[in-house]
Amino acid sequence: MTTPALTDAAPPPQERTFALSKRLFVYNPGLFAFNLLMWGMVHASPALLTLAVSGVFRRLEDADGLRTLGQPVDPLIAAAWVSVGWFAFVRISRFGIFYGAFRAWIELWYTLDALVRRNLLGYLLTAAGSRRLPDTPAEAVSRFRDDVEDVAGYTEVWVDGAGFLLYCLLAVAMMARVDPLITGLVCAPLLLMVVFVRRLSPTIRSYRRRMREATARVTDFIGETFGAVSAVKLAAREGQMVAHLKALGETRRHAALRDVLLTELIRGVNTNMVNLAVGLVLLLGANKVRGGSMDVADFVLFIGLLPRLTGSMGFFGDAIARHRRTGVSYDRMERLLQDAPAGTAVAHHPIYLHGEPPANSSAPDPRPLEELRVEGLTAHHPGGAGVTDVSFALRRGEFVVVTGRIGSGKTTLLRALLGLMPAEGEGGHGGRTFWNGEEVADPATFLVPPRAAYTAQLPNLFSDSLRENVLSGSEPDRLARAVRLAVLEPDLAQLSNGLDTPVGARGVKLSGGQVQRTAVARMLARDADLLVFDDVSSALDARTEALLWDGLFTETDATCLVVSHRRAALTRADRIILLEDGRVTGEGTLGKLLETSEEMRALWAEDAVEGE
Repeated sequence: MTTPALTDAAPPPQERTFALSKRLFVYNPGLFAFNLLMWGMVHASPALLTLAVSGVFRRLEDADGLRTLGQPVDPLIAAAWVSVGWFAFVRISRFGIFYGAFRAWIELWYTLDALVRRNLLGYLLTAAGSRRLPDTPAEAVSRFRDDVEDVAGYTEVWVDGAGFLLYCLLAVAMMARVDPLITGLVCAPLLLMVVFVRRLSPTIRSYRRRMREATARVTDFIGETFGAVSAVKLAAREGQMVAHLKALGETRRHAALRDVLLTELIRGVNTNMVNLAVGLVLLLGANKVRGGSMDVADFVLFIGLLPRLTGSMGFFGDAIARHRRTGVSYDRMERLLQDAPAGTAVAHHPIYLHGEPPANSSAPDPRPLEELRVEGLTAHHPGGAGVTDVSFALRRGEFVVVTGRIGSGKTTLLRALLGLMPAEGEGGHGGRTFWNGEEVADPATFLVPPRAAYTAQLPNLFSDSLRENVLSGSEPDRLARAVRLAVLEPDLAQLSNGLDTPVGARGVKLSGGQVQRTAVARMLARDADLLVFDDVSSALDARTEALLWDGLFTETDATCLVVSHRRAALTRADRIILLEDGRVTGEGTLGKLLETSEEMRALWAEDAVEGE
């Protein structure tokens, strides 16, 4: 099911929050309606309890009057017992209703929470074009965690709000029949709170946004610190790192303090207004009881309805503030999705909370590679570095090496080819890629397994076992072959639990070479037609690298595109593509380039010195 654009023009923030939330609520309309019904009964039942208690006092008061006149009081006493029985029935029933309502609310909460998380992650992973996070990974984590929780939790405002509104209507109707003036005094704080919170709306949104951003900066720095522990120790910069973390924490503390203080200010003002109204009601009601214009039963009705009625007013004041904060969460999620259509975060998709998802029957047609041709590929980083007008062809079974000095554009070339960064050229044209003669419209979604697999220069591993990092969803029967070809078998005996050894966050428990070979094994477990390596041998010794390439040559017929400056790869290459300053300055066999290119001779000599 797809979600249409909510509006052509951007609506005001409060209207957009309503529109997005409405789309979210109707994902499971039956469950949402059931929550409204159940919580409506939970919140409205105290009005029936108070009415029963008031009825008891009224019957007893009438019986006392009849007894004074010497008339029979048995019917009134019986009616009083009926009211007591009604009170007991409603009281006991409310516990059962509350249990059912709580179960329904948990189901609704986790359903909507899972749906929004699924939509965010799904768009980032499967949308066309390169998916580059607009901010840091920690900022993205904050949006997946905190902002999604805010949006899912905002449902509580509507579920509880419907019940509180029903209670307020019942309570106001019953109280107004007794005394409209006192009822008006009770309702006045609600109107004042609406005005008060509306005036604070810009400040509420600003403080919540600053707090979220400060939290993300702290999380981001902690993540980077864990990934650079060795570098920090070698540079003896522990003190500076701690000082910077302390400064970030202090900034976050100030931002969080402002956000919390504003929230408590709103609640405090609301509570004081409500308490003032309660005091006035008690004074006026007591005077009317003493004057005889209000009987005890009516006073009991007021006193019984008043606490929950004033508490409901406090809820509505807080609900307005939560509405503003939810708008901030929607803004932050939309920034994460960048160019996504309106409403993507709340689009309707199956989430399979109560069963296994169906098998993926829409796997892409492998279309075995015969030739990959690149024409005029151009891509640049914001600083200007990149590749310009790169063209080459790669035929099935070839081992092609891209080489050049640091900064020549090798990694940029691979990432732009695979659609991991946008290709941009003159007039917005960033080159063309052809698979077996057919143009590839979106490399980011086309050049994936089983067509192509990629291992980055600095691969990322998940905080899981070595086995799960290699398989990553692949069939278990592919594990042994992938581990052998990646030359990981000798390392398994040194690891505490072999393939079941936890690798730690980002593979921190493994050496650099083990991380690279684990990533290579993960790629080989996918049985892709085209294997793309970005300098994966940089952390390997010469013998291990030779075993890696020998295994690929003898046991597979894969087509390989490899970034490397090492002799073990260059001597095996069918062709070499030489880059200088982002442009191809030479292409051919190793022997040809050594004869015709001074740059190639220099690189060859430098590698000989490094290998000594």
